[in-house]
Amino acid sequence: MSTSTSTSERRGIPAAAFVEDVQTYLSQSNLDVNSALAFLQERLQQYRVVEMKLLAQQRDLQAKIPDIEKCLDALETLQANKDTDKEIIADFEVSEGIYSRARVENTDSVCLWLGANVMLEYSCEEATTLLLNNLENAKASLEVLVADLLFLRDQVTITQVTIARVYNWDVHQRRLRQAATPMSEP
Repeated sequence: MSTSTSTSERRGIPAAAFVEDVQTYLSQSNLDVNSALAFLQERLQQYRVVEMKLLAQQRDLQAKIPDIEKCLDALETLQANKDTDKEIIADFEVSEGIYSRARVENTDSVCLWLGANVMLEYSCEEATTLLLNNLENAKASLEVLVADLLFLRDQVTITQVTIARVYNWDVHQRRLRQAATPMSEP
């Protein structure tokens, strides 16, 4: 058997086949060594591009989760002080590096940015439910992303090992051909 028979993929990421026997792999694939190496290098490059995209998504989610948690903490503080006449003094970021101080009086609703320059007003209970749902979805998405990255790293490793095996097999074949060719004397 020349390659593993697993041709599965994970969320659109094709699985790399582990090559046990290079010669059989080349003959079954109808490839010469240079074509096989070019194909494998291209696949490796595709894996790297996907890895960069997944890492960017992971960074975005890792930044999003603390923001959601901060919003939930602020809502909890608002709700805890809802029935008291105590004002809350809060500092908030207006723009990057620019902060302002606000006095928040008793409120039953909050406004949340939904993205795409859209802000909606929600009751505190609705906002809490929405944010908890968003937090749960973000954490679940992060788990899937981490699993995808692990799968992808395995595929990169398998592809790198296959490239090394094909290259080493080619070097070995060249040496055998060179040893089999009688040297002409001067």
